[in-house]
Amino acid sequence: MNQSRVGLLVAAALMAMPLAAAAQPKAAQPAQPAAKGDSKEINLDEGAEGQEAPAGDQTGTEPAGDAPVEETPGGEGEGLGDICKIDPSACPSINMEEAAKRPINAEMYAVQQIYALRYHRVELTPYFGITMNDQFVAHPSPGLSINWYITNVMAIGVNGNFYLGLNSPSNFNFQTSRAARVGVPITEYAWNANANFTYVPAYGKFAGFSDFIFHWDFYVLGGVGAIATRPIAVVDPDNRTFSYKPRLSFHAGGGVRIFFNRWFAVVAELSDYIFFDELENPSIAEGRDANNRPNAQNPSTWLAPETELTNNVQAQVGFSVFLPFSWEYRLPK
Repeated sequence: MNQSRVGLLVAAALMAMPLAAAAQPKAAQPAQPAAKGDSKEINLDEGAEGQEAPAGDQTGTEPAGDAPVEETPGGEGEGLGDICKIDPSACPSINMEEAAKRPINAEMYAVQQIYALRYHRVELTPYFGITMNDQFVAHPSPGLSINWYITNVMAIGVNGNFYLGLNSPSNFNFQTSRAARVGVPITEYAWNANANFTYVPAYGKFAGFSDFIFHWDFYVLGGVGAIATRPIAVVDPDNRTFSYKPRLSFHAGGGVRIFFNRWFAVVAELSDYIFFDELENPSIAEGRDANNRPNAQNPSTWLAPETELTNNVQAQVGFSVFLPFSWEYRLPK
């Protein structure tokens, strides 16, 4: 029995020996030098093997092609320097010091030049007018206006209307007189002339039909002149005959011009010619004078004793021609 136990212990010890030897750490292996072709650090700045590196890289200075460019006289910083580096032939050669000494007459204009200048130009305006406020007698008339512009907005001028032979009593007057059996004093005109002062307070432009730009101006005017009128015999046409007499008149109005070019425009104007007019006497004198002539034939009894303030409001349409046709601005555009 004891011999068997000893035998088992010896066998177990013999089996455990190789396992203990295997658990021992291996001895440190000496470092093997790395093979020359196994790994390599790549430097992009280096040239390929067998090629020489650029001279600049070896010395640490700029390559020969990037050599600093001499500063251009009067050059401006890196901007001009870059141009000189890229293309030396295009390098600016401006002497900025000399250029800075040049006299400079810089002027800035924030307002657009006037399209149709009026300053020191003559305006001729033929037109045709019709009376707007006399329902008993129509006074159509051709007319002409001439203005000379002292400034671009102020002008002096004259205008005239010719009525002779164009006055015509209206049908309304005939029907009223026949129905009411009342004669309404009416007058007719021969001519009218005025000296005027014109002022242009506003001018501008607008787009028409989304394709055209029209230039316009608005003007007002006032003046003084004369108008020749006479009554039309209605109350006693058998005995009364009147002659034209000039009377003091005043002129006030305003209008709009639309320019088609720099010297041609259409004009629409509303004018009021104001004057004190003599009317036919609605009464017929009776009796006879010392010469046994009927008082109804005495011209001193034909007119009403008082004058009446009359407004001849007239709408006028015409066109304007400015002379000279062209001009030059004193200052550049």
